[in-house]
Amino acid sequence: MEKINLRARFEKSGRAVYISHLDLMRTMQRAFKRSKIPVWYTEGFNPHIYLNFPLALSLGVTGRSEFMDFAVTEPTSHDELRDSLNGEMPEGLRILEIFEPLYENKDVGFADYRIDFHGGTDPQEMLFRLNKMLAEDKIEVDKRSKSKGMVKTDIKPRINVTETELCDGFLRVFVRLPAGLKMNINAGVFTDAFADYSKIEFSKICAERTKIFCLNGQDFI
Repeated sequence: MEKINLRARFEKSGRAVYISHLDLMRTMQRAFKRSKIPVWYTEGFNPHIYLNFPLALSLGVTGRSEFMDFAVTEPTSHDELRDSLNGEMPEGLRILEIFEPLYENKDVGFADYRIDFHGGTDPQEMLFRLNKMLAEDKIEVDKRSKSKGMVKTDIKPRINVTETELCDGFLRVFVRLPAGLKMNINAGVFTDAFADYSKIEFSKICAERTKIFCLNGQDFI
């Protein structure tokens, strides 16, 4: 049976940010089945629709440019595939484009986030405390290790705050974090570190993953 590998770029927003990664896979599988797309199934005793997400998204985080790998068994228009899937998607999930993948999952290296910190104190004070944290020699957090359990990890060398904005009632932070197989620091690790260091009781923290990059700095596509 022919197998044509494809990659979908999609958006996960609104109420859909509270769909877990496991439920996201189930939702996508249902969309494929209902759309009658000639999707490729794995072989063996328990065949199922092949889906792979190069970089899982944390619960509660908006994803503006997420990726999902799948395969079809016959040549089909990418635009038709996109429209067919979108016709079966719940609110907050939308396929943006479908294309043949250029990079492999192992090539993922970084992700950009936009994070809004609300409440607790005025944005100027938030920015002051953020800059103070970034000026420290170390920013240590508890991070899970497969072999050692929870260990203290210095994330200071691995976080890159590229821009900050003082907004009406909140501080907006743009940050690039390592992602992928070698090292992964999600938005929650960064926001928890800032909350612990600053001692600010934020009323709300809104995080969006805006882009994923390869280790070589190129856009992951």
